[in-house]
Amino acid sequence: MTSQKSNVSIDNIYQLDGQVPISKAIPFGLQHVLAMFVSNLVPVLIVCSSACVAGVGPADGGGLSPKEIAQLLQCAMFVAGIGTVIQLYPIWKIGSRLPVVMGVSFTFLGSLLTVATNPEWGYEGMLGAIIVGGIFEGCLGLTAKYWRKFIQPIVSACVVCTIGFSLLPVGMNSFGGGQGAEDFGAWYHLLVASVTLIVCLVFKHYASGVWKNLNVLAGLFAGYLLSVLLTVTGAAPLVDFAQFKETIAQVGFFNIPLPAFVRGHIPAFHPGAIITIAIVFLVSAAETIGDTTAVCTGGLGRDITEREIQGSLACDGFLSAFSGLFGCNPITSFSQNVGLVAMTKVVNRFTILMGALVLILASLFPPIGAFFNSLPDAVLGGCTIMMFGSIVFSGCKMVSGCGFSDRNMTIVALSFCIGIGVTMVEPEFFSAFPSLIGGIFANNPVAGVFVISLLLSLILKEKE
Repeated sequence: MTSQKSNVSIDNIYQLDGQVPISKAIPFGLQHVLAMFVSNLVPVLIVCSSACVAGVGPADGGGLSPKEIAQLLQCAMFVAGIGTVIQLYPIWKIGSRLPVVMGVSFTFLGSLLTVATNPEWGYEGMLGAIIVGGIFEGCLGLTAKYWRKFIQPIVSACVVCTIGFSLLPVGMNSFGGGQGAEDFGAWYHLLVASVTLIVCLVFKHYASGVWKNLNVLAGLFAGYLLSVLLTVTGAAPLVDFAQFKETIAQVGFFNIPLPAFVRGHIPAFHPGAIITIAIVFLVSAAETIGDTTAVCTGGLGRDITEREIQGSLACDGFLSAFSGLFGCNPITSFSQNVGLVAMTKVVNRFTILMGALVLILASLFPPIGAFFNSLPDAVLGGCTIMMFGSIVFSGCKMVSGCGFSDRNMTIVALSFCIGIGVTMVEPEFFSAFPSLIGGIFANNPVAGVFVISLLLSLILKEKE
């Protein structure tokens, strides 16, 4: 008994294994959930809203009701929590055993919108494509040992850097109040975001011991408190308290997430939709390799192993298929949490498990999810911009570790210039190509950088 207690230590938060006191593990795990919570729900809302507007959601031609959307948000939390648990504690070969948090992916957004709003495919066709595409990526992960050698370290380094770069607009849009917000850039958004960022910095550099690594949670708490104060006094409309009553009215205090077919949505399988989504799963696989590599280099200080790549991709794919069964978008490793790991060095699996259990709990009790979902964008922006910068820094370290040869310089320069550059010009740049090509590369720099860096790494040989 004494020996078991001696193994429980707060210092274990910096170790992959080992138990951390529950009282310390919960806040550190909660920090990971808060960093990704809203971003985990937004893609579901966008796709469902678009399918509803197009009037091609369910098979009967109607749109998704507010109650159905609320149930889908529950399912999004549920599958993200289950996926994170399996990523931390693998089942067979599915899972990497790394401190990776899973969540609904933004990568698929453009292609999912294309499929969900297509009168011939619709919402059910989207679900069928997600299920098949997820199984495809899962099988790709299980066979990683046969193709892993083709993805050289310089390719992973470029992808990690690009993941960080691609998240910078996300952080700054949140800092200003959320992309598309009517009051974007208003003084109260900038005030709340700045206070959040300042509290994060103060805690990170002046708090003592392990408490400095709770800087994101401290910033979120301070920012949310200020937001509530501004809302209650009528100074600014930051926190929507009405959503609590609305959520409870729609789905109640307790509700079990149910598969899509139980709710009346039977997945349909259309070859065109499946091909469209399966291609994006290849891009998602590249992001997952980049994310898990960044976790290993930035959090664990070592290179990723073949077994970890295999497990992370298998989890990414098969759990996306599981997500499709519940009517949700594909899930993947969350880059926000990669930045959090790189910044805090908190890599303990048991600790992050606490965050995954909070996600699952939130999926069962809708008011809990509604509370987390009420975090203003400005609060999230204030605490995430530094995290996203940490991913860029991790990628730069990886590039440095690969060496600054002429070959590597060419690969990095061209992959960044082309892969990121095409996302900064008008979408008409791809007008001569099939719409599918533009849908993948026009707004996704990770896809372009991965393809260019992979091709160059195979074509250009290092000089003797």
